Amino acid sequence: MEPGREPLDALREAAAALEPPRDGARVAVALGRARGSVSGPEFRRAPGAAFLRLLLARLGPDCAEPAAALVLAAPAELALPALLDAARAASPSFCLVKIVDILEQFLREGGLSALMWEVCQQQAQAASPELQETLLNKVVCLPDHLSNKLQGENLPIFLPQNYFPLLGTEIIQVLQRISDSLRGGLDCSISFVSQVLGKVCVHGRRKEILSTLVPCLTDLTKSDCIWQRMCWRLVECVPDRWMEAVVCGFVQTAPGADVLSRLLGNLVVKNKKAQFVVTQKLLLLQYSCPTAMLQNLLGYLALDNSRRFLLIKVLQELMETWASSSAVKHSPVEQQLYISKAILICLSHLKDVEIDSHRQELFTCMMEGMKCHLDSNLPRIRCLGMIVAESISSRINTDGPILKFQYEEDDETRELKSLLTQMLSPPSVISPPDEGKDSPSAVTEAELKPGRKPLAAACAVSEEGSDSELDSDDDFIPYDMSADKELKKTKAPLYIRDCIEVLTGPEDMDKWEATMRVLETLIQRNTAATQEVSVELAKVLLHLEEKTYIDDFVELRQKALVTVTITDPIPVAQYLTSQFYSMNYSLRQRMDILDVLALAAQELSRPKAPGKNKPSSIQTPCIQILPGSDSSKDWRKIVDERIKSKTRRFAKGQSQVELVCAPNKFSSVAGHFFFPLIQNFDRPLVTFDLLGDDHFVLGRLAHTLAILLYFAVNTVVAAAMGKALLEFVWALRFHTDSYVRQGLLSCISSTLLSVPSDRLLEDVTEELVETQAWLADVAEKDPDGDCRRLALQNLLLMENLKKKLETAPS
Repeated sequence: MEPGREPLDALREAAAALEPPRDGARVAVALGRARGSVSGPEFRRAPGAAFLRLLLARLGPDCAEPAAALVLAAPAELALPALLDAARAASPSFCLVKIVDILEQFLREGGLSALMWEVCQQQAQAASPELQETLLNKVVCLPDHLSNKLQGENLPIFLPQNYFPLLGTEIIQVLQRISDSLRGGLDCSISFVSQVLGKVCVHGRRKEILSTLVPCLTDLTKSDCIWQRMCWRLVECVPDRWMEAVVCGFVQTAPGADVLSRLLGNLVVKNKKAQFVVTQKLLLLQYSCPTAMLQNLLGYLALDNSRRFLLIKVLQELMETWASSSAVKHSPVEQQLYISKAILICLSHLKDVEIDSHRQELFTCMMEGMKCHLDSNLPRIRCLGMIVAESISSRINTDGPILKFQYEEDDETRELKSLLTQMLSPPSVISPPDEGKDSPSAVTEAELKPGRKPLAAACAVSEEGSDSELDSDDDFIPYDMSADKELKKTKAPLYIRDCIEVLTGPEDMDKWEATMRVLETLIQRNTAATQEVSVELAKVLLHLEEKTYIDDFVELRQKALVTVTITDPIPVAQYLTSQFYSMNYSLRQRMDILDVLALAAQELSRPKAPGKNKPSSIQTPCIQILPGSDSSKDWRKIVDERIKSKTRRFAKGQSQVELVCAPNKFSSVAGHFFFPLIQNFDRPLVTFDLLGDDHFVLGRLAHTLAILLYFAVNTVVAAAMGKALLEFVWALRFHTDSYVRQGLLSCISSTLLSVPSDRLLEDVTEELVETQAWLADVAEKDPDGDCRRLALQNLLLMENLKKKLETAPS
C-alpha cells in the first residue's frame, strides 16, 4: 500500500456511509475509523476541508456524537471555517442546533488557541497568506456571523462581551506556547496573533479584549525579559492600518506609564504610524483623552532616554498651538483645556538641563500665548492662559521673579496646578519619609506653594538664621492716646447741586466719600431737581474717578448712574448713547454705559404697585452686571425663565399670587435706548473699532441690545427693534470671536421671544428663513459649545413658533 493510502480510504468509506440511504451503526463505525486519520498531514493537504463540510451538511441524530468527536479532533484551522460555513448555510433544524453546540464546545476546549498556534507554526514555514486572511476574518467576525444567523436564540458565549475576553485569554495561552518554544530553541512567528489583536481593536472591541490581555501581560512582563520582548514584538507586528486602534487601547487600559513602557517598549521610535498616533493624533487632533490617559502617554515618552526627544518635540508643538491666536479663537474651550493639561504634564517631566537648552524658546512661546489668551473675551480662556504662563515661568525662572496672576480658584485650576507639581521628581524614585526634609523635591514644593514667593521664603530663612537681627519690640514705650478725641463725621450734602460741586470741586476726601454714599438716595427723593441737572450729573458720574479708596465705589457709581437714568430717561439715554461712540473714552467707560442702560431698562420695565416708589415684591428676572463679569450668563437665565413662563403645566396646587398690573414705563423710551446704540457699530474711530480689536465691547453691545429688546416686550416699538436686531445679527454672523457669536444668538432669542409672531412673519419672513439655515449650521459646526447650545435653543423656539401659527385659527 502506498504511504497515506489507508487514511484516504477511511475518509472515502466515511463519506460513502453518509450517502442515503444510510445505516446509523455503519456511519458510526466509519466515522470512528476516519477519526484516527484527521490528525495526519494528508488530512490537511487535500480532502480534509471538503470532508468536514460534507459531514456537517449531512449531520443527523444517528451520527451526532461521533461527528462531533471527529470535528473536534480535526485541525482547528479546518474545523472553525467548516463549522461557521455550515452554520450560515443551515436552515433552522436539528443540524443547525448541533453545529452550534459543536462550535460552543470547540471554543470552550481551547480551539481558538489551537488554531492560532497552528497558524503561528505555519508562518515560520511561509504558509499561504490567503488562508491566514480567511482564518483571521473567521476568528474576529465570529460573533457577527452567529448573531445574524441565530438572532434571538444566540448563545451567551457568542456575544461580543463574552467572546472577546475569551479570545484574550486564548491569546495569552498562545503566547505561553510561543514562549516555551523560544526557550527550547525553536523558531515561531507571532504576526498572526498581532493581526488578530489589531483587527479586533479596529472593529471597536479593544476594551473587551484588552481588559483581559493587559493585566495578564502586566504580570508576566514584570521580571521576564522573554515575555517583555514577546510583548514588544506583538505590538510591533500589528499592521499599520490597525496600529492606531491598538496603541490607543494600550494607552487607555495601562494602569500607569511604567506599565505602558514595559508593554510597548520603544514602539514609537521604531514605527512611524505609532509615533504619529502618540505625538500628533492623541494630543493635537482630538481632545477626548482623560487626564490619567494623558499622564500615561507623556510619562511613557519621558521614562526612557531614547524616547525623550519625542517628549521635547511634543512640548514644542503643543506650545506652538497654545501660542497661536488662530487656535485660541477657533478651538473649543475643551480642546484648549486639554492642550494646557498636556503642556503642564510635559513641563513636569522635563529635566533642568532640558529646560536650560530650550529656555528662550519656551519664553517666547509663553509671551505670545499669554497675550493671545488674555485678549480673549471668555474668562475661562483667560484663566487657562494665566495658569499655563505661571507654570512655564516657574520652570524657566527658578532664580528670578516669576509671573503671578489673580484669578478665582476652583476645581479646574487646582487640577491644572497639581499636574505641574505631581511629577517634578522621577516617577520611579520614591524617597523615604524621613529624608523628605533635605530632599530637593521638598524645597521645590515649598517654593511652589501659592502665596509664597521664593525670594520671600529665602529672606525668611536668612532672618531666622541670624540671631543678631532678632531684636525685640518690647523695649518701645507705647504712645499715650488717652487724650485723643474722635473726629467729627463729615456732613453729607443735602441737595443735588451740592453733590455736583463736591464731586467736581477741590479734593475733600471725607466729603467726597459721604457724597457718593448719599447720592442715590438724594436722586430718588428729589426727582424734580435731578431732572434739571440730569445730563450734567450723568456726565460727572461717567467721568468720575476714584479719588480715595472706597470698598464699593464701582457699585455706588453705577447705582447713581442707573438712578439718574431712571429719573430722566430720555435726555440721559440720549447723552449716554451719544458718548458710547465718541472719542477719548476708555473701553471700561463704554462698557459702563452699556451696563447702565441695561439696568435702567430693567428698572423701568419692572411693574410697581400704585403709590409705591420701590419695586414690587413680585419675582422678576434680574440682571446683575458687575465690572468684568460675563453678562451673557445673566442673559441666558432671562431667556430660560422666559421660556419657562411660556410653558403650560396642568397641576393641582396652591393658587399663585395675583401679579401687579402696571404700565411698562420703558415702552415710551425704548427707542432712545436702542436705536442710537445699533446705528454706528460699523463706523471705526481712531481709538475705538468694534469690528477690529475691540471685539469684547462688540460682544457686550450684542448682549445689551438683546436685553433692551427683551424688556421692550409687548410694546409698539418692539417689532421695529426686532427687525433692526436681525439685520445687525446678519451682518456679523460670521464673526470669529465666540463671545460675539454668543451675543448674536442671544439677540435672535430675544427677537423670537419679544416680537409678536404675526409681526415676525409679516415683516421679516425672508430673514427668518435665512436665520434658520444659519442656526442649523452653527448648531452642527460651531467650535464653541455655548454657541451650539444657544443655536439649538433658537431652533426649538422657531419650531414652537411654527407650530403655534399652524394651530392658530385663521
